[in-house]
Amino acid sequence: MNLSLIELYGTMGYFAKGIVWILALMSIYATTLGIKKGFDLRRSRKATLKFSPLLSEALEKNDFAEADRLVNEYSKSHLAAAFHSVFANLAVHVRDQALSAVEVASSQRTIELNAMEQLTRFRQGLGVLATTGATAPFVGLLGTTMGVVNAFTGMAVAGTGGLAAISAGIAEALITTAFGLFVAIPAVWLYNYFVNRIEGISMEIQYAAKEFSDFLLRYEAGLGGRTGKDSVTETLAVARGR
Repeated sequence: MNLSLIELYGTMGYFAKGIVWILALMSIYATTLGIKKGFDLRRSRKATLKFSPLLSEALEKNDFAEADRLVNEYSKSHLAAAFHSVFANLAVHVRDQALSAVEVASSQRTIELNAMEQLTRFRQGLGVLATTGATAPFVGLLGTTMGVVNAFTGMAVAGTGGLAAISAGIAEALITTAFGLFVAIPAVWLYNYFVNRIEGISMEIQYAAKEFSDFLLRYEAGLGGRTGKDSVTETLAVARGR
């Protein structure tokens, strides 16, 4: 006799049904979070691909005012967010011919703080995916345990070990186990995928920040000609390739 999942669900006890509903809510929450996180990262990458070449052109002209305008225009880009408020401060010092190592160090700290804020925003919600992936199998195992208990209870009531006596409990055990794994596996995949993506973004921002600091030091020392510009252009080319 073939039974559908709906028919098997109908034979389950209230406790096992509660486990299934808990796992279903965990799955919906994790899936919704994964879709939102994927959309957020994709939008950031698309904005960065547009932002990078324009910023490169502005820096080749030493036009910090234009660079600041681009940062504000492409605020969804993770690279632009890392440079928030940097060019506005530099433009003032460049106009006054007062750019020094102090301002360069201040720009470095601003980029680091912006990068930390951006990466923290990207990491929000990853704990939910990690928790779902780690606990869903155990939630399913709880239903499995109760299913086995019900199977032995049915056997004791019937006074026999026939299939009819234990089938309901075994069905509960198998369904909750399978559902727990069904919820946990995608959550773990999503968590690992997003961690790798965010790590790549972190490395990209760090590399761009170091190269930009080198550009500013050369610019401050009066060597901000072709060498410094090439450094920034190379940085942004790497960002576009990611």
